Amino acid sequence: MAAKREVPRAPARKYILVIDVGGTHVKFRVGEQRTAAEFESGLSMTPGRMARRVCKLLDGQRYDAVSIGYPGLVYHGRIAAEPHNLGKGWVGYDFAAAFGRPVRVINDAAMQAIGSYRGGRMLFLGLGTGLGATLIVDGVVEPTEIGHMPYRRGRTFEDYVGERGRERLGNRRWRKAVRKVIADLNAAFEADYVVLGGGNARRLKKLPRGVRLGGNNHAFIGGLRLWDPRSGVITSSAALLRVRERR
Repeated sequence: MAAKREVPRAPARKYILVIDVGGTHVKFRVGEQRTAAEFESGLSMTPGRMARRVCKLLDGQRYDAVSIGYPGLVYHGRIAAEPHNLGKGWVGYDFAAAFGRPVRVINDAAMQAIGSYRGGRMLFLGLGTGLGATLIVDGVVEPTEIGHMPYRRGRTFEDYVGERGRERLGNRRWRKAVRKVIADLNAAFEADYVVLGGGNARRLKKLPRGVRLGGNNHAFIGGLRLWDPRSGVITSSAALLRVRERR
């Protein structure tokens, strides 16, 4: 764990470093840059290694504050459980000290959901190494840990629609499982629409009715909005956020 030290306050927060941490890759960019840099993650990726690698690749590039999308449980803006697809040491890690700037941490699916939101009642499902799920109702964001909940035949939702499920089932049966999970979760949450994100979303040949494809770029939009006072983002208990609809 990095040693704690006083972290300077960012003045205008014009340059926001947004980091999207995944079980396969870590992607990051500063501000509204069109392209993001990335490197591989995996089971050996600790938070310290991640921070050092990002800082090295930034090579002195300016940033005023940091948004981190984390693939796991975040509570009151802090990581509350170790990740399933990364190394250890994430709980309690001092990101602000490591980056030398103010840091806001949010569930990765929630960050991408915020960047995808267009009002009403939206269910966001991130199809990647695992399954990330976030519900936004009239601007209130509720990250969930549905991916690790029991689903069918002793397996979790993630076991069916995550990358392990795709490798086990094959693409054709995996697509069928994804459609079934979308229908089941949509019925449970009564969403107005569903947005699919994550690297495996592009593998779907046909989207069900009421479902639209998001994009990994939305994660970076969401990360920027965490620091934008005009977005209406307000932190509250249990890491709930209120966001204004995208115009």
